[in-house]
Amino acid sequence: MTRRLSLAGQLLALQVVIVCVVLVGVAAVTVAQSTLRAEEVEGRRALEVAETLANPRTTREAMAVGLLDYIRVAAEISRSNSGSEDVVVALADRTVLASAYPGLLGEPLDIGASRVLEGRSWVGDAEVEDGHAAVAMAPVYSPRGDEVLGFVSVLRPYPSVLGGLAAAAPNLLTYLGLASALGIGGSLLVARRVKRQTLGLEPAEIAGLVEHRDAMLHGIREGVVGLDLRGRVTLVNDEAIRLLRIPGAALGRTLEDLGVAEEVRAALLSTGVERDRAVGSAGRVLVVNRLPLTSRGRPLGSVATLRDRTELLELRHELELTRHVTDTLRAQAHEFDNRLHTIAGLIELGEAEEAVRFVHRVSSSRSEFGAAVTDAVRDPALAALLIAKASQAAELGVDLRVAPDSALPVLSPELSTDVATVVGNLVDNALDAASGAVERWVEVGLGLVDDEVDVVVRDSGPGVPPGMEAEVFRRGVSTKGHSTDDAAVPGGRGIGLSLVHLVCTRRGGEVTASSAGGSVFTARIPVGPALVDA
Repeated sequence: MTRRLSLAGQLLALQVVIVCVVLVGVAAVTVAQSTLRAEEVEGRRALEVAETLANPRTTREAMAVGLLDYIRVAAEISRSNSGSEDVVVALADRTVLASAYPGLLGEPLDIGASRVLEGRSWVGDAEVEDGHAAVAMAPVYSPRGDEVLGFVSVLRPYPSVLGGLAAAAPNLLTYLGLASALGIGGSLLVARRVKRQTLGLEPAEIAGLVEHRDAMLHGIREGVVGLDLRGRVTLVNDEAIRLLRIPGAALGRTLEDLGVAEEVRAALLSTGVERDRAVGSAGRVLVVNRLPLTSRGRPLGSVATLRDRTELLELRHELELTRHVTDTLRAQAHEFDNRLHTIAGLIELGEAEEAVRFVHRVSSSRSEFGAAVTDAVRDPALAALLIAKASQAAELGVDLRVAPDSALPVLSPELSTDVATVVGNLVDNALDAASGAVERWVEVGLGLVDDEVDVVVRDSGPGVPPGMEAEVFRRGVSTKGHSTDDAAVPGGRGIGLSLVHLVCTRRGGEVTASSAGGSVFTARIPVGPALVDA
């Protein structure tokens, strides 16, 4: 198995490749510039040689009288001294008089695009066997300067690419040394810094951790939300998106922009540690745990987990209803036992007539309360609940009564269940509160106003402490076994008030608490799509 290069090795290899590419580019540019300069230099030198031979008076007089020996000797001396490839002297008809190549003598010379016969010097390129060469031509005037007798052509080959590269080699070696030193040193420094910032992990390890984190984050059933110091979302999983009902593209946006409920925002943006804080969001009860994040003593933001406790509360609600039924049956059994003992004692004493009168009094009292309830409350489930609560109230020594203006028709089964939950929990709290008062009474008012079921429960207890009117519906949800409602309201049952608040808000209603000669709890529950006529 081949071993992968480390991060430092990869960076070093990348830097070496970059340095090599840059050096190749520099070498190419350098050679090109050297070649261009060499061409310019060779062209100027060729023109200087041509003009040096063509301009002297001796050369012009020799051309005028036809002294070929002098012309050829002068051309060869000029070629040898200048190091040119060839120095050609030709007449105006382009016939070659002097050249280093005997084969050109007496032959016409191809001057291409040159305008030397018009009396103008010219510099250009020509193809030779080994490549290209610079060609310069200068006119030879008559001694009086009024006629072009001929011209001098000088051929100087350009240096080859290898020659240009050899000429630039010292500079290239210097560039290579400096670039290599800088590249290797820079790559080592970058690798060291990246290594330190990645906690010594290699790229493959980092990628594996990210993939594992994403899989774990989106696989757990708890919602996870990460926030930076500005309150922007840096981390969120699918469960958190579902619980908070926010868009999937939440990264980089604030909670307010995402439409998160105010109570949830307060818990997530809290400055301290939050443990098992219950908040309401979109008809659900969420438990928030929040921890600040720091790295090397520097704050980074926070991370919070969200758990849905709505189903747990509904289960506890069912258990509460079962407990209520059990308590009611126990109270009724206790009440019946006392009355049966009383009747049995009267019979044993021979007071048969008194026993009959006692039975009539009990029956009359129960019948009067039952008739009052059934006249005001037509819904069978709610009426039965209130009649059952009367036995519990009698055991506590509390007078349970129905408000005179109560009038409630038969409700749909779902609505009737929700209203029974609200009434049962509010009455239980009221009975507990009133049981410790001097005057012990609880009054229940029920009505249907503007397609809303209004429930008003008053008691003679000490009332809700000032400033706790809103807290009593929230605090009990976040505790397990130690209800803060108990501290807020005497005899409070903790989960009961939170259930009332949950039921009301889920149906689009509300519940409020106040104090006016005792506690007053008012709940408004929209009727919804179904209402059964009596």
